[in-house]
Amino acid sequence: MTLKVIGAGFGRTGTLSLKLALEQLGFGPCYHMTEVFKNPAAIEWWSEAADGRPDWEKIFEGYNATVDWPNATFYAELAAHYPDAKVILTERDPEAWFASTQATIFPKDLSEDTEVPFERMVAKVIGRLFDGRMRDHDHVIDVYKRHNARVREVIPADRLLVYEVAQGWEPLCAFLGVPVPDTPMPKVNSREEFHTHVAAAAPAF
Repeated sequence: MTLKVIGAGFGRTGTLSLKLALEQLGFGPCYHMTEVFKNPAAIEWWSEAADGRPDWEKIFEGYNATVDWPNATFYAELAAHYPDAKVILTERDPEAWFASTQATIFPKDLSEDTEVPFERMVAKVIGRLFDGRMRDHDHVIDVYKRHNARVREVIPADRLLVYEVAQGWEPLCAFLGVPVPDTPMPKVNSREEFHTHVAAAAPAF
């Protein structure tokens, strides 16, 4: 099995909704940070990837697509490794995105100096992108904007969909070449749902 879709968008840009949408469209299973919660061994795999020793075949065994972090950090490497995969860059208003991160995934600055394996992996995979400064408004938004601009530069236009989940099925299905479902586009992982997911996963880490 090889990846058919690679998500380049940062977390909190509708990635869980996109995961469910891709699975509904036949591109599942789709990898997402929630998969790391299910498989604690993946924590070390992603730490190794952050340190320059990725094993993409091991990480994505059994998956047809991937979105969200951890993979978004490595979108360019993954696009090169899976040259036939299409790339989707999920975006949202930068200020709304920042506010969402502060209420969910960026509750504090990140440091690799921790004894908790999951937190250390997140600090490597995500924290390094932001120099660990997860609460610095201007810095975080600047990194976000530069990332999105860089994706547009790196990925050829005919291979890339720049997408907001609020746009619904039509642009996504047109890009992937599949029919539009007659059901609503998935919309999940509000801030409240996020905290429920984290509370349920916390005992594993």
